[in-house]
Amino acid sequence: MTSRPTHIHLVRHGHVYNPQDIVYGRLPRFRLSAKGFQQARSAASFFKNQPIAALFSSPLLRARQTANELRRTVHQKRLRISGLITEIYSPFEGRPSASADALHGDVYTGAGPGFEQPEDILERTLIFFKRVARRYGDHRVAAVTHGDVITFALLWARGVALHPSYKGRLGPLGIPCGYPSHGSVTTFITDPDHPEEKPEISYWEPEE
Repeated sequence: MTSRPTHIHLVRHGHVYNPQDIVYGRLPRFRLSAKGFQQARSAASFFKNQPIAALFSSPLLRARQTANELRRTVHQKRLRISGLITEIYSPFEGRPSASADALHGDVYTGAGPGFEQPEDILERTLIFFKRVARRYGDHRVAAVTHGDVITFALLWARGVALHPSYKGRLGPLGIPCGYPSHGSVTTFITDPDHPEEKPEISYWEPEE
């Protein structure tokens, strides 16, 4: 690891207003709840006194709203949007949340052609990592994204199989609640001179 690594802070968006309790996925207009805005403001506190070179967000509303709560703290006038870190594409989109919960969040097994698998999600996330490292070198970058994006990047970095059965069971990998909390920050610390090496990881989550 070089003395000046790249820090990529993946922030999970805040809690979402979802009165019908469905799997909202990439559906439009799903916004933060009041609790979600508070979580986003708590996430902003993590970045106090940390110089951030760029702020990215998934294109989805809940992520953009979370990122906008961070902007003042990280002193970024521009919010950069990247589809590489957007929500997963799943056949469960629009279904009752209970249907995915019954499978412990495994919305991948048996999904037909055209839907994403964990390997697809990791592939686009690593493209994002490489682009950030190439452009921002030894700086810090914050990016608001989604739970499964963070989960599969974490499994990859820890050398664990990309299997959805690990969702909710990430405690041994440093995620106390088993899955990245809303408003949490998972930091991937990479060496710009050795991009092939697995990053170091740290995790922070807001107090409830």
